[in-house]
Amino acid sequence: MKTTILSAVFLALTLAGQASAQCYADYKAKQDNPLRLQYGIIELPQSACASVQAARNYAEPVISRSGWTLLQIESIFDQSEFHSRSANAGAIHLRQ
Repeated sequence: MKTTILSAVFLALTLAGQASAQCYADYKAKQDNPLRLQYGIIELPQSACASVQAARNYAEPVISRSGWTLLQIESIFDQSEFHSRSANAGAIHLRQ
């Protein structure tokens, strides 16, 4: 009985940790007249971390509010890769 309860608690804590893990995507975007290109990082909600298409569906309207057109989502990554990638993103290192 104790083993079952401990296993259930461990599983619940593990799932809670995964649900709160941060997820990011790096992307390429453009503006026209004059042509400007941008590489940036956007923080994603957990629901958008499952696939590149889910990330794109979330990121496209967020990026367009600033007058940019999303070209592509490069990749999805977690907090462990954030600092190395944010150095490449320059001023647009995190969009929410």
